[in-house]
Amino acid sequence: MPPDAGAADITGLRVLLVADLLTRIAELRNLQVFTVLAYDGQPGGQLAALERAVDTLGMHPPAARASSGEASTSLGGPVDVHLVSEGARADDRLSGLVTPVGAARIHGAGQGLLAGHEPAAVRLALLSFPYHRPADLTESVLADANATVGRWRLWVAEWAESPSRPIPKPIAERARETFDDLDTVSALALLADLASDAALPTGAKFETFVYADRILGLDLPRDIGRAAR
Repeated sequence: MPPDAGAADITGLRVLLVADLLTRIAELRNLQVFTVLAYDGQPGGQLAALERAVDTLGMHPPAARASSGEASTSLGGPVDVHLVSEGARADDRLSGLVTPVGAARIHGAGQGLLAGHEPAAVRLALLSFPYHRPADLTESVLADANATVGRWRLWVAEWAESPSRPIPKPIAERARETFDDLDTVSALALLADLASDAALPTGAKFETFVYADRILGLDLPRDIGRAAR
């Protein structure tokens, strides 16, 4: 639930990113997820811009959108998790676990909601901050995120040419724990450590990165097959 329909910004987008992460994690657990984009006031152009940004960042689109008072009706049942931006008052009409999401700021936002930046870099930059703390997307943070996405896509494409190897159990357990806690910071650190681990077979690195990307949503396998051409 963004702050309000008339002030759709990067903070509102971050709320929806956390919802996307929860959806991806739940689906990997074979759970059915139904999300509603709840707003205050009347829907307008800024809400539409927010939804376009959701599509650009590769998020699961909300199954429905409704005013706060109609969200439960849209779900056809109680709300399990109610995401709100930091400082916003949770709607008493909605049930479920209330989870605040930290405010976010992207520099150069006057150019548009994503400020003309590479969508995957914006997504990674937001994931590099704990979801419950503020996220300041400076030019430096975005540049680092953009470089990381490019580097990881290249490595995944190279690793794809090696024989596949299973994800080692300790690594799989650690990855699952970080995602269960919505700890994307630790998940990203885990991938960075694995990438530089010379003892880990490249096939296992490939499988780990592809698995993690099912939640992170960075489209890391995008360049598989391109390097050979």
